[in-house]
Amino acid sequence: MSLADFKYADTIHRCFRCGYCKFPVNWKDVNNCPPYARFRMESYSCGGRLWLTRAWLNDQIKWTEHLAEILYSCTTCKNCVIKCPLRFNVDIVNMVIAARGEMVESGRLPQAVKKFLENIELYGNPYGESRAKRGEWANRMGVEKYHGQEYLLYVGCTGSYDTRAQKAARALAEIMMRAGVSFGVLGPEETCDGNEVYKLGESGLFEVLAENNIQKYKNTGAQKIVTFSPHAYNAMKNYYHEYGGSFEVFHYTQFLHGLIENGKINNLRCPNMKITFHDPCFLGRWNEEYEAPRAILRAVEGVEFTEMGKNKESALCCGGGGGNFQIDLLGGSENSPARRRAREAYETGANVLAVACPKCLVMLNDAVESEELANRLEVLDISEIVIKGLNI
Repeated sequence: MSLADFKYADTIHRCFRCGYCKFPVNWKDVNNCPPYARFRMESYSCGGRLWLTRAWLNDQIKWTEHLAEILYSCTTCKNCVIKCPLRFNVDIVNMVIAARGEMVESGRLPQAVKKFLENIELYGNPYGESRAKRGEWANRMGVEKYHGQEYLLYVGCTGSYDTRAQKAARALAEIMMRAGVSFGVLGPEETCDGNEVYKLGESGLFEVLAENNIQKYKNTGAQKIVTFSPHAYNAMKNYYHEYGGSFEVFHYTQFLHGLIENGKINNLRCPNMKITFHDPCFLGRWNEEYEAPRAILRAVEGVEFTEMGKNKESALCCGGGGGNFQIDLLGGSENSPARRRAREAYETGANVLAVACPKCLVMLNDAVESEELANRLEVLDISEIVIKGLNI
C-alpha cells in the first residue's frame, strides 16, 4: 500500500511535532503520553509515531518488528486527541488504528499482538483459556444464567479469567444481588467484546465478534447491558450500533450510582479510608464519564477523597489500553506508566487507590507491588469498596 491509498493521507502530514500531545490538559507534567513516558524517545511520542507511519507508507523506511512495536505501544488513551490544538486532532488515534490495520492486512505484526488476536479468534479471549471456564468466576455464588432478566451483566475477558479481576467481578455481582437487581450472565456463552481487537487494527475480527454478540443478545432478549469493563462499554455503546445493535448500555459505576440515588444501596461505611481515584481512559476520555465513580466514593461514610494532580481529562493512562494489559510493550521499567501512576497515587497520602476498570485494577495492582508500596497503598475496584461499605 502507498501513502496515496491511506485513508488519512491528506491529514497525517499536518502534525509538525509541536509536542503538546505529551502534556496533560492541566500542564502538570510533560509525560502524559504512556509510550513517551516509558521510553522518553520522540519516536514513541504521538508526533514521532505519525511521522514514522507516514515514512513507512511512503516507502521511505521499511517495516521492521521494532517499527510495529512503536505503533502498537500506543494505548489509544486519547490524551493526544484532547491536547492537540489542531483541527485534525479527532483523527489522531484513528490514524494509528488505520496504520495498524495496514499491518494486519500485510500479516506483519509483533508476535505478542499476533498471539493476542489468534487467542481471541480461537478461544474468545486473549488469554487462550477454555471457553468453558469463562463462567467459573461466579462458582457457588448463585448468580443466574441470563434468561430474560431486566439486565445482562457482561463481565468480559479480564473479569472472567484474571484471578485479581475475578474478585472485583464477584463483588459487583454480590452488590447487584443484595440490591435486588434482576440480572443474569451468559457464563461460558459470553465472548470478547472486541474493543481491543478494533484498536489493534483487526477490523474484520471485530466485525465478527460484534455481529455474533449482537445476535446472541437479540436471541436472549437482552435490552439492558451492564458492563464491568469500560472497554466493553466503549465498544457496545459506540460501535455496535453500526452492526445493528441497539442496546441500553451502562458502565457498572453509572449503574451503582443509580442504585445509590434510588436508595437501593445505602448505609455505606468505610472508616479510616483515604481514597484517590484513577480515571480509566475508556470511561473518561473516550466517554466523558468522570462523575459517577466519584459520586459513589463520596457516598461512602468515613471516606476521605483526594484527587491526584493529574485527574479526569489529565489522568495518566495505566498503560493497559490497546491490548497492552496483555501484550505488555510498556512494562519492565520504573518508567512504565502503571508504576508512574502508582507513585502519583501514593504521593497524595491515600491508603487506597480506587479504580473502575478490571484492566486498570490488574495493571496498577502489579505496579504497586513492583514499587514495594503494597503495605501502604491498596488497589481496590470501586465494586470492592462498595461491598466493604455494605459489610461493615
